[in-house]
Amino acid sequence: MSLDRRSFSRAALASLAVALSPTALARPAGPKTRNIVLVHGLFADGSCWSEVIPLLQDHGLNVTSVQNPLTTLPDAVAEATRVLDRQDGPTVLVGHSFSGMIVTEAGMHPKVSSLVYVAARAPDAGEDYAALATKYPTPPATAGIVFDGDEGRLSEAAFLRDFAGDLPVRKARALFAVQQPFHKPLLTGRVTNAAWRSKPSWYAVSTEDRTINPDLERFMAKRMGATTIELKSSHVSMISHPHEIARLILDAAGQA
Repeated sequence: MSLDRRSFSRAALASLAVALSPTALARPAGPKTRNIVLVHGLFADGSCWSEVIPLLQDHGLNVTSVQNPLTTLPDAVAEATRVLDRQDGPTVLVGHSFSGMIVTEAGMHPKVSSLVYVAARAPDAGEDYAALATKYPTPPATAGIVFDGDEGRLSEAAFLRDFAGDLPVRKARALFAVQQPFHKPLLTGRVTNAAWRSKPSWYAVSTEDRTINPDLERFMAKRMGATTIELKSSHVSMISHPHEIARLILDAAGQA
C-alpha cells in the first residue's frame, strides 16, 4: 500500500472512531433553530464574536451580535430583548463572560429556545454572584481592573495576560483597542429569573481561565444541568477556539 493510501486509511479510521465514540453519540441537540443571538461581556464589544459568526453563517444561520451598553443590568437586558424581538422564530441565545447574567434574564423571552454559556456567569434568580464567586480563589484578572471615576476597564497588561492569554499578542492588542469600559452600577445587578431552570442549556468551560475561576464555571454548568464541554483555553475561547464554540452553538440549534 502506498504512503498516501496508508495516510488516507488512518485518517478515515480516526474520523470513524470519533463519529462512533460514546461522547459524540451522547451529545444532545437542541430544537431546530435558525436564529442565533450573541451577547458580549465586560472588556469587549460585539466584535469579540467575529471568529464564530462566519462559521455559523456558513450553515445558513441568521446571526446577530448585540452591542451591550455595559451601563446597568436592566439596560443590557433591554438591549438584548430588543434584538430578540426582531428574530423571526426560535432563537439560541449565547453569552460570554458577564453576559451570562443577561442570557439568564433575557433568556425568558418566548423566542429563546436554548441557551449557550461561554465561560460565563450563570446565577440563579436573586443570587448574589459576587458572593458566590468568593467561594473560589479570586482569578488574577480581578487585580487588573482599573477605574476612571464610574468606568472600569482592564489594564493592557492584565488584558494580554489574564483575559486573552492564549492569543497571539498582535491579535490580543487589537482586541484591547476595542475594549469598552463598563459602569460600576452594572456589577450590582441581580437577575430576577433564571432561564436555565426551564430551557435547555449548553456550557463551554475554559480550563485555563484567569478571569472567571474554572471551578466556578464547572459548578455553574453542573448546577444548571448543562451539556458541557471543556476547552484548554483562556477566557476568550470564542476567539482561540472558534470551531469548538461554533459546534456547541450548532448543537444547541439542532444544526450539528
